[in-house]
Amino acid sequence: MKKIILFMGVMLFAGATAMAQLPSFDLGIKAGLNVSKLKSDVAAEDNLTGFQAGVFARFGGAGLYFQPELYLGSKGSSYPTAAQVYSGDEKINFTTLDLPLLIGTKVGPGAFNVRFMAGPVVSFLLDKEEPVASASQDVKDFRNYKDQALGLQAGAGIDVSKLTFDVRYETGISNINKTDKYDQKTNLWHLSLGYKIF
Repeated sequence: MKKIILFMGVMLFAGATAMAQLPSFDLGIKAGLNVSKLKSDVAAEDNLTGFQAGVFARFGGAGLYFQPELYLGSKGSSYPTAAQVYSGDEKINFTTLDLPLLIGTKVGPGAFNVRFMAGPVVSFLLDKEEPVASASQDVKDFRNYKDQALGLQAGAGIDVSKLTFDVRYETGISNINKTDKYDQKTNLWHLSLGYKIF
């Protein structure tokens, strides 16, 4: 938790510096798809398709910007052949509140530009859907998840007037397994469409 707080503090400082130097501001809404996989050291995983929906702000101009976001997301994994953990097809699906803090650069005229961004994201677990309970203690430990996780996002986007299109990859940094018996990290692709309200 201390690492998460320190990491967030550094990014907020960097964002505040960008805001102080670059005064332009956008606020918008966004929605899209997540294609995720909960990677582990004991199971074979398949992708699971989910959603994201929320808001974003963007501070900056002259090629540099800071973009904090807040959105609900759905992510998880499918385990079709994970005999060491489950028998048969199983799915784990999380609903999270995600807070990315992104630093980016953009090129092009005001109405049309191409962007590149990267930064940390903190995910807070709100709900989870999981398979029917098993008598195996290993399964119980495998499902014992932390309430928050830290990751990194990186990607590219295009602005066309008030519309924004983003493609990002997110990789987990922290192990979300509370017992640390398994190494479980969420990895996903984001595809989103946003609209700048102002």
